[in-house]
Amino acid sequence: MLGLIGKKIGMTQVFDEQGTQTPVTVIEIEPNVVIGERTAEKHGYSAVVLGYGVRKKSRISKPFAGQFPEGVDPSQVLTEVKDFDGQYKVGEKIGLETFEGVRYVDVRGVSKGKGYQGVMKRHGFGGGPKTHGSLVHRELGSTGLASGKMFKGSKMPGRMGSDRKTVQNLRVVKVDPQAGVLLVKGAVPGRRGATLFVAKAKKK
Repeated sequence: MLGLIGKKIGMTQVFDEQGTQTPVTVIEIEPNVVIGERTAEKHGYSAVVLGYGVRKKSRISKPFAGQFPEGVDPSQVLTEVKDFDGQYKVGEKIGLETFEGVRYVDVRGVSKGKGYQGVMKRHGFGGGPKTHGSLVHRELGSTGLASGKMFKGSKMPGRMGSDRKTVQNLRVVKVDPQAGVLLVKGAVPGRRGATLFVAKAKKK
């Protein structure tokens, strides 16, 4: 797998030579640092631990700082990537140029939290009558408790959003290593400034 940690900047639009408009998401990807390695001989699987961002040394505990090798600043975000493509040593930086030639990517992130919501917004229920004095136009309705118990997984009001989501097969519009940004067509999970993991598409 080939992937890097980045940050969502926001959405904009680009135009090609024919004047066609394409909505894109701007993802900032600073060089990721290889924090550690997982080998099949020692750990039972092969993986690389990537670090993104820099955390102040005064705000970290000794156990957290102990996982970083000498000469490597503590990272803000850590991600373990199994079966990483390429050979990299601990302390080496992996930049955006690794996505050169990649046409489609999968983007993983945490969706926007929307708090406690009802069934019409959370599940798309149609609701009840809205006229003639109806008092149930946004109510849940019957839950069908003929058996005397509530079945697990029933569509009910509750917390909405703030879930880990993956959007697959987003087309890469532009890779700009100098600016450190990646432009992909369409929307990705999360708010502005959210941490994302961008990987080469599995199904393309």
